[in-house]
Amino acid sequence: MSGQERPSQTRGYQMRKRAENVTETRQRIIEATVELHGTVGPAATTVSAIAAAAGVTRLTIYRHFPDEQTLFTACTAHWASGQLLPDPDAWERVSDPAERLRVALTDLYRFYRDAEPMLTNAGRDRAALPAQLRESATAGETRQLDLLLRPFHARRRPLRAAVGHAVSFWTWRSLCHDHGLSNEEATQMMIELVMLTTRK
Repeated sequence: MSGQERPSQTRGYQMRKRAENVTETRQRIIEATVELHGTVGPAATTVSAIAAAAGVTRLTIYRHFPDEQTLFTACTAHWASGQLLPDPDAWERVSDPAERLRVALTDLYRFYRDAEPMLTNAGRDRAALPAQLRESATAGETRQLDLLLRPFHARRRPLRAAVGHAVSFWTWRSLCHDHGLSNEEATQMMIELVMLTTRK
């Protein structure tokens, strides 16, 4: 069998190619889903639309992603890997409450502007997301809020409401997307609002 592949070598090559094809197909499904979520939104993204965009059958999608949770989790991870996400650890290193808020809002508003189409669709269709993802998003928002409130050494409802309003994507969208403020202008406005609640 000199100069010829052994049967075991042939089987190994076929298995590698099969694994590569499976990985490529899975990736096409993920990318198609992310694209649809960013354009029509999660609520309007059907399995049939994903299959058409990915060039696969509905059965193939279910073979790779047996339930909605696994598909959404994979898509969220893929989308996030291409983003410069906010860095709460950097916020925490700032001890002054107003300056910590400034650092956080600068970071958040930059992210909101970069990711506005996807965040708008995901926020609008939040009820359509799997429960685990909704709970994870809510927990993340609560952690961010607590981190920004901590240096104030206060938990009055007006202060918590003001900080919660300041960090909301929808606040940024109203100020910057709808009314044309720059990120810097919106950040300063929200800091002034929050600090006003501390003087009452």
